[in-house]
Amino acid sequence: MKELNNYQKHIEQAIDWFWNMLPNLILAIVILVVGLWVVRFLNRMVRKFFEKKDYDETLESFLQSFISITLKILLFVLVITQLGVKTSSLIALLGAAGLAIGLALQGSLANFAGGVLILVFKPFKVGDWISAQGVDGSVKQITIFSTKLNTFGNQVAIIPNGQLSNGNIVNYNMEDTRRDKFDVGIGYGSNIKKAKEILLQLCAENADILTEPAPEVYVGELGDSSVNLTLRFWAKNEVFWPAHFYVIEQAKLRFDAEGIEIPFPQRVVHEAD
Repeated sequence: MKELNNYQKHIEQAIDWFWNMLPNLILAIVILVVGLWVVRFLNRMVRKFFEKKDYDETLESFLQSFISITLKILLFVLVITQLGVKTSSLIALLGAAGLAIGLALQGSLANFAGGVLILVFKPFKVGDWISAQGVDGSVKQITIFSTKLNTFGNQVAIIPNGQLSNGNIVNYNMEDTRRDKFDVGIGYGSNIKKAKEILLQLCAENADILTEPAPEVYVGELGDSSVNLTLRFWAKNEVFWPAHFYVIEQAKLRFDAEGIEIPFPQRVVHEAD
């Protein structure tokens, strides 16, 4: 009988606690719903603000991601406080949780720090073509934890910022111009001087290839079956690849027209008698 009375007493206490907490619980739910709407609204306002201003796209994407996460954390603190958790207790709880989470999420913190380093030192920006962590692609977006690249095949590669900030990065767009190197072999019986003139002439005829610095052709190597020529020329980044493929195609066509041989491996198969 005593146990039954204790059980009823606990039930009554729970019911009283629920009715006492109900106003705070309802208000907390209202704050959460309204707060999420306000966060989305503020995110849209921030996005529109950046669209109207001519800011660096790298800074825009990073700040948008940072502001969104910060607002959600503040909303979480506000909802928990409304449920009756004291501020001092909440601070102590957040401190302990922050330490535990920090130890558990060292990689995420490193990615956040890497994002800050990328934002400060700007090794690349949105729109740059880079090579990093074994991936080549155009920078699509930089968030506080990772960077998204669009590859040649239009796939999206997501690379953690911690790895990017600590690894080697090749930025192909940091300079206005790029130098290309084209190697081609000609037969030992072919006219070296004529071949060099052809390569320089096709560079002179292409407006995408810069005249300063001037294109250069060298005999790079005397190979086993060919004299290997090296052509070096400069082009602006936006027309680099058209110039590159133009040189390859025209070199073959003009060498054929002038009777300059481009050796290739051959295998002779003899049938047994």
